[in-house]
Amino acid sequence: MAQFDLSPADLATYRPDVPEPADFDEFWRKTIEEAAGYDLAPTFEPYDAMLPGVAIYDVRFTGSGGQRVAAWFLVPRQLTGPLPTIVQFIGYGGGRGRPHEWLLWPAAGYAVLVMDSRGQGDGDTPDLPGVGPQHVGLITRGVLDPMQYYYRRLFTDAVRAVDAAATRPEVDRSRIVMAGGSQGGGIAQAVAGLRHDIAGAIVDVPFLTYFRRATEISDAYPYREIADLCATNRDKVEQIFDTLSYFDGVNFAARGRCPALYTVGLMDAICPPSTVYAAFNHRPGPTELLVWPYNGHEGGATFQPPESLRWLRQLFG
Repeated sequence: MAQFDLSPADLATYRPDVPEPADFDEFWRKTIEEAAGYDLAPTFEPYDAMLPGVAIYDVRFTGSGGQRVAAWFLVPRQLTGPLPTIVQFIGYGGGRGRPHEWLLWPAAGYAVLVMDSRGQGDGDTPDLPGVGPQHVGLITRGVLDPMQYYYRRLFTDAVRAVDAAATRPEVDRSRIVMAGGSQGGGIAQAVAGLRHDIAGAIVDVPFLTYFRRATEISDAYPYREIADLCATNRDKVEQIFDTLSYFDGVNFAARGRCPALYTVGLMDAICPPSTVYAAFNHRPGPTELLVWPYNGHEGGATFQPPESLRWLRQLFG
């Protein structure tokens, strides 16, 4: 894949006017207030993953609609006192997986809460009662109505995941950071716009950002799922994008005040570079952008964790 999007010089100043609903803030205020009406009721059950250096807990907490959401909580055993904590979100189609997949953060001295993505992959959280995981199609589930759209539920779960992490004595509430790649990056970006009590966000090659442009310049899935739906529902195209405007990462980025590390691959056909720059250039908070010129959606891959750890070390002094 070549660098198919705007030139690096044009990307650096790319700040398009992305449609934003007049009631965007009110919509999300009511959504979060509705979720707060349910008892969070977090449970942390010790889990033996045969990893003696890490204390691991199988977590449940109450998310959107009063549904129980699964998570893992890992904390290094050898460290005491409240620790900086990562709330980790997952890429599209993946669930929380297994605890050994999340050892990076505790190995670096951080606690981590890994939130399951309802209805996706190898997770334990159904999207709706009685509905198990599915392989594709979640980006269009309920897209004709903002109140019924899938990501209203998932973003709400993510906001509540921060509250669940904050209940633990091992967690320093003043040093909680959102993190994720692709869909996980989009979720981290959304939470950083919805909450102003978090310390930072690592937004790696974010999905769910500038939907309209992504569907117009790339044939890659998952954005192609939206284009496919529009192709068969020609009379509902504007209705679909009206709903998506409540969930567009650019609109969340414009509200992001905490420090953030963004990453982008200039050959990324899945999350086109201009969509990432659109969010980055709208962000008012202190934000660093790490550019991988010859990489696609893998971004920095194995080169990325050291960069994230560097940024966290700087953030926490």
